[in-house]
Amino acid sequence: MDDYGKRMPEAATRPARRHDREIVALALPAFGALVAEPLFVMVDSAVVGHLGTAQLAGLGVAAALLATAVNVFVFLAYATTAAVARRVGAGDLPSAIRQGMDGIWLAVLLGGVVIAVTLPAAPAIVDLFGASATAAPYAGTYLRISSLGIPAMLVVLAATGVLRGLQDTRTPLVVAVAGFTANAGLNAGLVYGAHLGVAGSAWGTVIAQWGMAAAYLVVVVRGAHRYGAELRPDLAGIKAGATAGVPLLVRTLSLRAILMVATAVAARLGDVEVAAHQIILTLWSLLAFALDAIAIAGQAIIGRYLGAGDADGARAACRRMVQWGIASGVVLGLVVVAARPLFIPPFTSDQAVRDQLTAALLVVAVTEPVCGIVFVLDGVLMGAGDGPYLAWAMLGTFAVFLPAALAVPALGGGLTALWCAMGLFMATRMAFLWARTRSGKWIVTGAVRA
Repeated sequence: MDDYGKRMPEAATRPARRHDREIVALALPAFGALVAEPLFVMVDSAVVGHLGTAQLAGLGVAAALLATAVNVFVFLAYATTAAVARRVGAGDLPSAIRQGMDGIWLAVLLGGVVIAVTLPAAPAIVDLFGASATAAPYAGTYLRISSLGIPAMLVVLAATGVLRGLQDTRTPLVVAVAGFTANAGLNAGLVYGAHLGVAGSAWGTVIAQWGMAAAYLVVVVRGAHRYGAELRPDLAGIKAGATAGVPLLVRTLSLRAILMVATAVAARLGDVEVAAHQIILTLWSLLAFALDAIAIAGQAIIGRYLGAGDADGARAACRRMVQWGIASGVVLGLVVVAARPLFIPPFTSDQAVRDQLTAALLVVAVTEPVCGIVFVLDGVLMGAGDGPYLAWAMLGTFAVFLPAALAVPALGGGLTALWCAMGLFMATRMAFLWARTRSGKWIVTGAVRA
């Protein structure tokens, strides 16, 4: 009897330990790959920030627009991860890779459309976004040049989704480190060595992005040959992938609209405020991607469990990942508070901008545990293919956030008040996601979600 009692706690911890090993094995490399995007922008911000406040403000506007032009198609990564992981769980690797190739072909088609719209319309888009007269020329220059890298960025999204679904997050890490290193060197050389200013920063990023896309394609094509998967485009498969991605597109458009509204409100507060907002948003994105590393592990793990018909395993993995999300959010919040004096100086020497950053960063720190829950649950539901609910939840969140954000300048609030509204956005999003996961309606097993 005593021996049995001693064995019970140990037996109960075994599933948790197994999930911990899976989460760590996927999340740690995923973190390195995920931070590539915000690190690209952080390098650009650090380099351009020392050119002047107007240049940094212009970069802030252009970076928000560019991120919107690309990240509305983030379903290329997320939907592909879930679909491929389900087929991996069902033991059908050739079908898994074929699904991934359809996603890459869809990325190529969408990239062509986006660049065709963004390149000629860049100046008008910047003006519509409300950039000041001093910041607008820099924003237009950066956006026009950077739009040339949009197709490469979309291919990177889709190919990353393929590898994540195959439970491989190490290869994206290697590519991300190489891309970040190339981007940092190119930015410094072109901006200061070649004296190209903001344009040099944009060109350096474009070159690095195309190099990353080429590396991913080499890896995925080799995998397709190994398992005998077809490389040619399959119109039916591409159409099916596009249709499945519509709910996630709605979800992402709503999310990007929230971030664009926040940047637009900051721009109307003044150049100092939007410059400070760009720095905070860059940090916030980095923290978000750090938390999203657990969510990426969740997408791959949940998809694999559901594809294998293991509903109990999916539930247990979800519970464990939420615990990881909360703990990680607390740690990151404490890091933000402690690192404020070290984080601010590299990005700007303007004291007015530094003053804006000090209080607003405290708001970011306090809301990090909430962000940890949000990103994990978002990843769980994506891994389950629960796109329609995610779309409706984000639309509801936008409806709550919009009046709060617009009230900031109307009531005379500043940047700190704007980031309090961002905290409301995350709390509302958490409420929607928590309700869904508690309901259990996201659990649908099988190689393909019915």
